[in-house]
Amino acid sequence: MKDKVVFITGATAGIGKETARALAKQGAHVIISGRNPQKGADVLEELKSSTGNDQIELMISDLEDLASVKKMAADFKAKHGKLDVLINNAGFGVFGYFADTPYERIETMLNLDIVGLTHLTKLFTDDMKARRSGYVLQVASIGGYQPSPTYAAYAAAKAYVLLFGEALNQELKAFGVKVTVLSPGITATDFFEVSGQKPTLYQRLFMMPSRPVAELGVRSMLKGKASVIPGLLNNL
Repeated sequence: MKDKVVFITGATAGIGKETARALAKQGAHVIISGRNPQKGADVLEELKSSTGNDQIELMISDLEDLASVKKMAADFKAKHGKLDVLINNAGFGVFGYFADTPYERIETMLNLDIVGLTHLTKLFTDDMKARRSGYVLQVASIGGYQPSPTYAAYAAAKAYVLLFGEALNQELKAFGVKVTVLSPGITATDFFEVSGQKPTLYQRLFMMPSRPVAELGVRSMLKGKASVIPGLLNNL
């Protein structure tokens, strides 16, 4: 990964932040993306300090809006040219019964978790295919493997990410592009705070730290694995 250009969405916390740390330690040129300028600046300085890598940059972007996705990708290409590694980590869940949830919140989630992810993947993998090299890591969830009442739309969105990523792995492998889907279980991120759910005792007991989840995702991506689930219990 030495001097490879990496772009990570949702990189100011949790799995995205730890993925940035893992790749920065390998000498990559890492561009992290987030919505909050102050939080992003704090994470940027912490990552530079902890990894000893000064090749880390911050881009502020809102991937819930398709026009913003296009502008961000255009700005990125204008500044950096090619992208070697795309990490689609940005996303959030909505907790609650579907009938009781405002549609606007569900739509915002779907725009980020599905539409933004798909469009960003298209904008960058076309270039990777033409160069016959590149890596993509799509962050899904074990929720994508089963219907999940109270997370109905979120689990369905992650099922899309899972199947989309695994299919792209097959489509693009002949062109030297490796696509991997990381499907974490309960992980120590701000997921529950954003989704609006108070974690249950089970969830608190079996919560995995973000760092080993991120590091497994990076290793699996570099090996070209189509799909990986962190944790023995999650796999079972």
